[in-house]
Parts: sequence; structure tokens; C-alpha cells
Amino acid sequence: MPMPTFSRTRFFLTSRADGFRLTEQSPLVRCGEDSCLPVVSVLPQHTFQTIEGFGGAFTEAAAVTWQTLSAARREEVLQAYFDRTTGHGYTFCRVHMNSCDFALGNYAHLDTPGDVELHNFSINRDRQALLPFIKQALKVAGYPIKLLVSPWSPPGWMKSNGEMNHGGHLLPECRLAWARCYVRFIEEYQNEGVPVWGVSVQNEPAANQRWDSCLYTAEEERDFVRDFLGPELARAGLGHIRIIVWDHNRDLMVERASVIYSDPEAARFVWGTGFHWYGEDHFEHVQQVHDAWPDKQLLFTEGCQEGGPHLGSWDLGERYARSLINDLNRWTVGWIDWNLVLNEQGGPNHVGNFCSAPILIDREHDALLFQSSYYYLGHFSRFIKPGAQRVLCASIRQDLEATAFINSDASVATVVMNRTEHNISFPLRIGDSKMLAELPPRSIATYLSDH
Repeated sequence: MPMPTFSRTRFFLTSRADGFRLTEQSPLVRCGEDSCLPVVSVLPQHTFQTIEGFGGAFTEAAAVTWQTLSAARREEVLQAYFDRTTGHGYTFCRVHMNSCDFALGNYAHLDTPGDVELHNFSINRDRQALLPFIKQALKVAGYPIKLLVSPWSPPGWMKSNGEMNHGGHLLPECRLAWARCYVRFIEEYQNEGVPVWGVSVQNEPAANQRWDSCLYTAEEERDFVRDFLGPELARAGLGHIRIIVWDHNRDLMVERASVIYSDPEAARFVWGTGFHWYGEDHFEHVQQVHDAWPDKQLLFTEGCQEGGPHLGSWDLGERYARSLINDLNRWTVGWIDWNLVLNEQGGPNHVGNFCSAPILIDREHDALLFQSSYYYLGHFSRFIKPGAQRVLCASIRQDLEATAFINSDASVATVVMNRTEHNISFPLRIGDSKMLAELPPRSIATYLSDH
């Protein structure tokens, strides 16, 4: 197959020193055939996984913080994330079922002890902040947003420790009632005009946290999916809802996938494995899960900078882009950030577990504080559209980290990052087109090539 030739390559740059933020630059200059040994090569004829989308998380903390803004600033947040023309065009988001640490406190949609028939199940708490935030995002987007639902803990009365915090296990006698809670949550959200795309079984099932958490062994998660969650979704006519397992760090994702996927009855209900970035990187484990179970999908379901807001840090964006490039190059089909917005403290958080977000809110001045992570995320979400396929992309310099995708309109988006303190000039080959490119220190670029 002959390599395609592109008539134009647009160049968008974010750079620490120069002040560029997703700023379009002059088009790249072509270079002669003999003088251009490519440093970064993109071969669009070799395709890999198809992208589902990019996005962030609707949490109660984010929603309440968003509500503190003036109407103009609220609209600016929504445009920044969900507008396809001027913003990131987010298409893939996450929401918690029951409370999480980024809620104003512990709460459950089924808080009546012993109510296994779900008589008192209610999402009234979500109607206060979460659902208005999601509905306004859908309105601004004007297109469907895939929504992943994740629980941090069942109601305390369903657990071995009797509370939502500090781990504990789901009581065996409550497994059926808990599975039916997923069904009811999905149905209630659909009744609100908010369709659900998928569910994860449990956020971070190997973490005993001082906030909302619940422990599952691999065998417990396998059995819950096989015997309760999968069958209950199917029985309710919700067999199209994707089920994601693990939803925790990359370190143990191979072992967790092995236990669940080795059981054919459990595996048939599971769409794929979700993972986070906390702890060591272990990008190779993402590749290993794909290599062993290529029929299952891989989804990055949460990542943020822990330990406070980190206001103005350039390292934030580089951490995001490094993870994005490495995860995408290893068959990941979607990437979901954590809180969409937080206040200037990195909260609210009901246990003081403050973190950063791409947009922080200065409540005193009704101001949006865009962090480097916002701009670095945009280099992917604005140019790599749902339905795009990853294409072969190779860099012969470790200083240049790169990935590339071909969109459904045949345009090719190539993302290249320079995390060094030095300016790097390099020949860039996209298909049969060869150009000269240059990246300033601590910068990221997207090259959008079309016919």
C-alpha cells in the first residue's frame, strides 16, 4: 500500500517559556528528500486500536465547586471542556455511585439497613449538584457523552465493617441487592435523560482507604460479575452496559485480569480492564494485558496529581502527557481524568485528600485557573476524535515522546512532547510528507495533517 501524501500540516504548540497554550503556529516547512532522515516517523497505513474518547470525572466536589461560580464562569467551564470548536470536546466521563472522597460526606442511594428490595433507593442527592452539572455539560456538548459509573463503596450496612470508609468487604448475602443497585442507578439516570455507557465493579478494590472504599479479592470480583452483576444487568435489559474490572493501578492489573478472564462465564460479561496511574508506572503491564487478552479493551479510568492543588506547576501537564502517550501506545482506547474542577485548595474533600485538577476555581475572585494539565490534555482530546485509530509512530530519540492517530476524515494527528530543558529540531515524516519541526524546551505539539 502506497504511503499517503498530505498537502498541509497544521502545528499547535504549548510551551512553558514562550507562553503558547494550544496556540496554532506557522505551518511546517517541507524538507528535501536527501536531507531529511526522519527522527519521528508516522506510517498511517499500519493501524491498531480504535479510540473511544477522552474526558474527566463529574464528582460532587466538582459539581458543588462549579455551582459557586457566576453564570458566565460556569458557562466558560462547560465550553472549555465540552465545546467541540473552542474547547476540548470531551466525550468520555465518569461519575461515582454513592459517595467518594470527593463528595461532601458519606452517603448511599440505599441507606435503609436491610432494604434488599430497594424500596427506598433514591438519587435525590445527585439531583442537588451532580445531575445539573452533567445535564448542562450534555447541553453544551450537543453530542452523546459516554458515562462510566463507578462505586467507591456499597452502603455500610451491606459491608463486613458496617461503614462506607476503611475498606471492608461486601457481605455475601448482600451481593444480589448490591447488583440490583447498579441496575436502579442506571435506570434512574436514564429517566433523568442521562444515559450510562458502562460500569466498573469497584473503584480501587485493593485499597483500604480512610475514605469510601471496599475490598474485593480477584476471586470475589470475578464471582460478583459472573453470578450477580452480569446476570442482573442482562435480566433488566441492560446487557449493552459495559462492565469494567479492576479500576485500580497498573501494578496488579495483569494478575487481576488473569483471574477474571480465565473464567469463561465471568469473562463473557466483561468489556475490559480499567486502570489508574498511582504508584509505579508499569506501562508494560498495559501491553501485557492486551497481548494476553487481545479481545478485551483497556481504559484509563482515573489519574490526578495528589497532595494538593499544585497551582502553576508545569510538571502536571508533562505527567499527563507521558501517561497518555505510553498508555495509548499500548492499546488503551480511552483516557479519563479525575475531577473536572476543584477549588483553589484542591477540594472539597470530606477527608482532606486534596488534589489538583486541570481547572481550579478561585472562589473569592470568581476566576478560572487553567493548569498545565488542561492544555496538555487538549493536545489529545481536541485532535484525536472518537473512532480514530492509532497508527504506527516511532521516534529514534528518547527525548521526543510521540503517538499518532488517523481520524475518520483521514486527517492524521501526531502528538510529540519534549520534556527536556533543550530546544530540539527534528525531521518529521507523516506518510510520504517530510517536514522540519522544532520543539522548545518543556513543550508539547500536535501536528494535524490533512489532504
